[in-house]
Order: sequence, then C-alpha cells, then structure tokens
Amino acid sequence: MGGIPAVTDTRDIRVAEIFGPTIQGEGALTGQPTVFVRTGGCDYRCSWCDSLHAVESEWRESWTPMSADSVMARVETLSGGRPILVSLSGGNPAIQPLGGLISIGHEKGYSFALETQGSVARDWFAQLDVLVLSPKPPSSGMTVDWPAFDDCVAAGQGAETILKIVVFDEDDYRWARNVAARCPALPVYLQPGNHTPPPPDDDAATVDQAGVDARMRWLVDRVVQDGWFGARVLPQLHVMLWGNKRGV
Repeated sequence: MGGIPAVTDTRDIRVAEIFGPTIQGEGALTGQPTVFVRTGGCDYRCSWCDSLHAVESEWRESWTPMSADSVMARVETLSGGRPILVSLSGGNPAIQPLGGLISIGHEKGYSFALETQGSVARDWFAQLDVLVLSPKPPSSGMTVDWPAFDDCVAAGQGAETILKIVVFDEDDYRWARNVAARCPALPVYLQPGNHTPPPPDDDAATVDQAGVDARMRWLVDRVVQDGWFGARVLPQLHVMLWGNKRGV
C-alpha cells in the first residue's frame, strides 16, 4: 500500500449487507477468508447482474446508512476482532465514500480489496491493498468509458491492481483479449459467466451449474488453443458451493 492518503469523507456509507467471515469466491483472492461489505447503488445496469438487491433503486430502502466507524465495528464483531481481508463490493462501491473506512481498518490491521467496473475513479483507491478492475464485456449491455477506466488505473497506483473479466461467449472472449492487450501491465483473470441470476429476494437461489461448468471448459480450451498463457481462468467458487444465495 502506498500513495497519498485520501481526504476523509465523513458522509454515511449506504450498505446493502455485511457478512462473513467466508471465503472470497472469485479472482486473484479466491479462497481467502474475508468479510464482505456490500454497498448499495450502481451506475451500471448489467443484463446478467447477480446482485440486483445492491443495484436497483426499488431496494434503496433496504440499504442502511452507516458511518465508517459503524461499518468497521460490525466487521470487527464478525471477525472476532482478528484482522482479516475486507472485500468492498456492490453495486459499484466506488460511488460510496469508503476512504475513511479503509483508513480506520488499516489502523486496526485489516486489509482491503475493492472490485469496481472502473467507471468512477477515487483518490482513496491508492489506499487499497488490492484493486480489482472488472470492465463489463458486450454481453452486459454496457459500454466502457475508457478514459474513466484509465483514471481508475492511475488512481490505484500503490495498490495491487488486477483485471478481472467475465466471459459468456465468443464476443466476450475476443473483447477480453483486446482489453488485456490494452492493459498489458495488469494481471488478467477470466471467469465463466453465471447466466442464471436469481430474483433479488431469492434466498434459496439456484444456478445452472452444469451450464457454468460447460462454459468454464470452453473458456479453458479457448485460452489454451490461443496460447494466451498470461491469462488465469478461474471458476466462481462461491457459486459452485452455494449457488446464487445471498450473504455467502
């Protein structure tokens, strides 16, 4: 961690849920014990979003305004006061004032990872231990603002920054290769898309695991056939274990 500390923002954080300890289910930190702080609100509307309860405005009333101290107190309670990785997710957590939380947590020995699509840059990205940039491929229905994405890469100088791309089909795969070529300094993690998101209130969510597994095998074959040996292909471990159930 390095860079210039961000100016503390004292506004409340809109929190959709805080849960754990569990494991990080995807990307470079797969398998690492973590507590999740999922914030509410997003500037994207991806066609296959699996966290609609943290995105859609109809769920806004369920998002709890919390101070950074209150969020950290909840994290400490869940972890039994033992430092652990805190994963900041959403929605898009970059639209929330998280710099103060990161500063407080670091003082207590906690580490922080954040995943964002790279649409909003924040100065406190430099305080993060891990910044996961996950630009959304064509299947999402979204269009990446590349100047904004580049601003996010620059803002994260000092953090370990990685690129994580969800792949559903051949168009997404070709797009991912182009993005990786555009960002050669960033390690690339690919994951097969989870194409059966549940309704936001479905606590017994299921997933077409056979379909996801087939997509995983196809993705592995494509990477190997192309000799794209710098990419790492990983499943969504939490989906394998718990489907799309919330809070795990």
